[in-house]
Amino acid sequence: MSTENEGQAVPGDPTAPSAPPTPPVPPSAPPVPAPDPAPSSAPASEPTAAHPAHPADTNAQGAPTVQGAHAAPEAQHAAPEAHAAHAAHAAPAGGWPPPPPAVPSWGAPHAPVPPAPAAPRKRTGGLVAAVLAAALVAGGVGGGVGYWAAQREDGGTGSTTVSSGEAPASFKRDPGTVAAVAAKALPSVVTIQAKSGGSQGEGGTGTGFVYDQEGHIVTNNHVVASAADGGTLSVTFSDGKSYDAEVVGRAEGYDVAVLKLKNAPKNLQPLPLGDSDKVAVGDSTIAIGAPFGLSNTVTTGIISAKNRPVASGDGSGGSNSYMSALQTDASINPGNSGGPLLDASGAVIGINSAIQSTSGGFGQTQAGSIGLGFAIPVNQAKNVAQQLIKTGKPVYPVIGATVNMNDEGEGAEIAARGTGGASSVTPNGPAAKAGLKPGDVITVFGGHQIDSGPTLISEIWTHKPGDSVEITYERDGKPATTTVVLGERTGDS
Repeated sequence: MSTENEGQAVPGDPTAPSAPPTPPVPPSAPPVPAPDPAPSSAPASEPTAAHPAHPADTNAQGAPTVQGAHAAPEAQHAAPEAHAAHAAHAAPAGGWPPPPPAVPSWGAPHAPVPPAPAAPRKRTGGLVAAVLAAALVAGGVGGGVGYWAAQREDGGTGSTTVSSGEAPASFKRDPGTVAAVAAKALPSVVTIQAKSGGSQGEGGTGTGFVYDQEGHIVTNNHVVASAADGGTLSVTFSDGKSYDAEVVGRAEGYDVAVLKLKNAPKNLQPLPLGDSDKVAVGDSTIAIGAPFGLSNTVTTGIISAKNRPVASGDGSGGSNSYMSALQTDASINPGNSGGPLLDASGAVIGINSAIQSTSGGFGQTQAGSIGLGFAIPVNQAKNVAQQLIKTGKPVYPVIGATVNMNDEGEGAEIAARGTGGASSVTPNGPAAKAGLKPGDVITVFGGHQIDSGPTLISEIWTHKPGDSVEITYERDGKPATTTVVLGERTGDS
């Protein structure tokens, strides 16, 4: 966790003078106006104030917002300029800030304030410089008066502290607020500690959530992969209670895993599952997890895109995972993986799984959130979890063809040859039955545009084996359509 900007003193305003240690004695009579001071020589380009840009916050989700400088209306400059001029006349020689006016008792009339002498007309550039200088002086006087007033209050018996009245521990948040949704969901979200079975005991921290009352926990495969073979897993709830767990099943391609608590408590509350197909861009999102080990962290954002093809991993195939993801700007960091992405009602709509890193790749590297997080749609994750609980092995829908995984932008091309020199189109497989051949370029699958091999796999895996899907492809530059009935593959090997 970065400590940048922590513990640094805020620099003082260079235009404001230092405050006096004790309040000056107010004059007993209005001062005699002095001759008009020379006009300020401050350059017309001198800024009156600078406002720092504020960084973005996740989500989501996601764009940084910049707080710009606001120009004060001309009417607001007139009074400070007159007040500054009057204050300058009242100040003793060499003194700063000028003494404040006498404060009358309640109900007493205010002492008359002599009007400021009219300033001589200047050229446009000189007038702008004078206005800027007046604004700066007025700011300095305001600071001095504020300090003086505080000193007078300190000597009295009253207090300037404003109490909120009652803030009981039983204060209830309105249903539907982020606080209410988080309070209900947090007891069902867990922090997962995974350790490998090696001598070094390497591992990591991730997140999961209660899937059912039998003690099943859904998370990402990459969260528990290090402990899957001979390692140890522990699960900690938001109340601090920990339980040992074991892997029920893992799906590397989907990046989904299911754990089972040992000696699971009887009061488990599964999180409700939503419908990710009905999610709309702009819907509110809430992410819960343990970013960088900070358990029970809640962040918010929106759905910033849908059906975003994401391949997470090392990019070389094999154990890579593919998803047609929900994109959110809710802040997601390493440690959020496996945690729930909730909608505004508190239902799970996705499993937080990957972030866009500044290096340009997707994955679970130690990059921080830049407002582009990706979640596995819960409808897909639910199907995978049910299969893992039932058999311990994942089942993948397939088209029975090997596609080029490197080219992008022109669709997914069926390779000339398959792995090990075998045919790229499985004989009598789904693609072969649909009439597809090596060299065909699939451009649309189930109504979704296809720009690459990973995008095609992401879309295929949103379906189930046996689904009939319409495909548009190009052969020798000519478009054609066909329908493929998806086959299946069991396991990750």
